[in-house]
Amino acid sequence: MSESFGSRLGRAIAERSHLCVGIDPHPGLLAGWGLPDDADGLRRFGTVMLEAAVDRAAAIKPQVALYERHGSAGFAALEELLARARELGVLSVADAKRGDIGSTMAGYGSAWLSDDSPLRSDSVTVSPYLGVGALAPAFDLARETGRGLFVLALTSNPDGARVQHAGGADSAAKRIVEDVAAANLAAGGSGLGYAGLVVGATVGGDAQRLGIDLAAGAPPLLTPGYGAQGATGEDLRRDLGHVWDQVLVPASRSLAANGPDGVVAAVTAAAGDLG
Repeated sequence: MSESFGSRLGRAIAERSHLCVGIDPHPGLLAGWGLPDDADGLRRFGTVMLEAAVDRAAAIKPQVALYERHGSAGFAALEELLARARELGVLSVADAKRGDIGSTMAGYGSAWLSDDSPLRSDSVTVSPYLGVGALAPAFDLARETGRGLFVLALTSNPDGARVQHAGGADSAAKRIVEDVAAANLAAGGSGLGYAGLVVGATVGGDAQRLGIDLAAGAPPLLTPGYGAQGATGEDLRRDLGHVWDQVLVPASRSLAANGPDGVVAAVTAAAGDLG
């Protein structure tokens, strides 16, 4: 790939919307759709969600854990979903939250970001809590292959603040954001960077309170929490309006809850709300 992930994502947002369709085949959702909790159910669920995203959403975000629970058959279904997304020209964010050191991190990076991997996606979520430097193999591979990363920074889970806000003005979250900004600036180019951040939609205001500059290095911002978790488009614009061009908003349960016959309408409505 010659074009950077940031460039491709920026264009997808501009041409479609800020929406990212989450593909989270929870057992309860599968049952509600009348689908079996097996690899065939995953395939059928994923197909409907992906097709609803085409021409409406900037990307899809499959939740890897909900495929992984089915072992090799689940991974095969995920490989097929990612391949179909590539065919349809829909960007993918593999929500895997990988994080380790040395050769192990290199292995994770290769699984999700290398050109010859059957699991290759356009981007992957990663955890920096062994240090952002430990993620260097994934950063290097993403930059080389034109793919991207979303690094956990400010999450909305109740215990997240105990770790991420620790240090106050010199918080862990602030250091993570600064390291990601530095990586994007070092890579050069214009528009969105290849290295992004995960910033919960319900905690977007925490960045300002902690003195964190989300604009530096123009990282794409993956902002879970819209819809079923309570955040609205108005909330996002209030807290993140100053970096709105960087924002990618995932929604999953609020879309899938409408059933297979209502997904297209739900995606269309969410895309219109987010613009």
